[in-house]
Amino acid sequence: MTTDVRVAPGSETQNKIQAILKLTRWREHVPFTIPLTVVGGMLAIYHNTLVLDARLLLVTVANILAMCFAFMVNDVVDAPDDALTPRKKARNPVSNGTLSINEANLVTYGTLIVAFALYMLAGGWAIVIGGLTLGLCYFYSVPPLRLKARPVTDVVSHALMLSGLLIMVGYFTYDADPGIAWAVIAAAIAFSAGGQFYNQIDDYEGDKAAGLKNTVVLIGKGATMILMYACLLSAFVLMGVAIAGGAFPPWLGTVLLVSVFVCLLFVWETDMRGNPAEASGKVQKPALLVANMVALLWVAQVLGWL
Repeated sequence: MTTDVRVAPGSETQNKIQAILKLTRWREHVPFTIPLTVVGGMLAIYHNTLVLDARLLLVTVANILAMCFAFMVNDVVDAPDDALTPRKKARNPVSNGTLSINEANLVTYGTLIVAFALYMLAGGWAIVIGGLTLGLCYFYSVPPLRLKARPVTDVVSHALMLSGLLIMVGYFTYDADPGIAWAVIAAAIAFSAGGQFYNQIDDYEGDKAAGLKNTVVLIGKGATMILMYACLLSAFVLMGVAIAGGAFPPWLGTVLLVSVFVCLLFVWETDMRGNPAEASGKVQKPALLVANMVALLWVAQVLGWL
């Protein structure tokens, strides 16, 4: 006798929705996408005495969807390779068969279309920089360019795609002359580059075994670690230049100090990817928590909620 086990339609739909959310890997990028975009827009509004409007919300959601697209297309392309590693197979819904390749492609490129539509609604430079962001998200993972597998371009494209262009979309939505805000943009790029070096060091053994020719495989872990700390130091110096140059309203300094003090009260044992944090990895979560608190309180003050 055989038993026919059927999955309730509602359960199957719920599983698909959960798989799509998993494919977006939103937990890994939303914490930095929101503050970067918001701070970019708020810098332009502050220095040009402009009115905060719905365009900041449009580009924030567009940037979130753009990052979802970046992670989705990466997992779709890497699905065959991820299927060979138990940890990656469990994380990737295409590799473990929860989503078919056709289903994954449908939601991935649907996300791309919606993101670009929102950039278009914001108008002006948001269309140009947003389009460039989406293009970079695609070519970062997809052959033949596959920028993430090439030395130097892997770090440069990562830093622009997951940081520099996000804050630039926010700023250029309101103004095309950043001035001192360039120091903030450069600091974000440097911090993101340091984060990418950290990830590459963490993935070194696997990347080398897989035959990847990225930066860490080319120059080794020791040199990559030096570059990582150099980028992080540069980020702090650039942010100091921005603060000294009056990039931010003075009262945010109090918010920053209080936020940093609160974060120092806790022990941060994992990095953004959920792996045990070492050295600079322990800074990732508290730094993003501080960035989110500063950005959102800035918006709340401008809206008159404080």
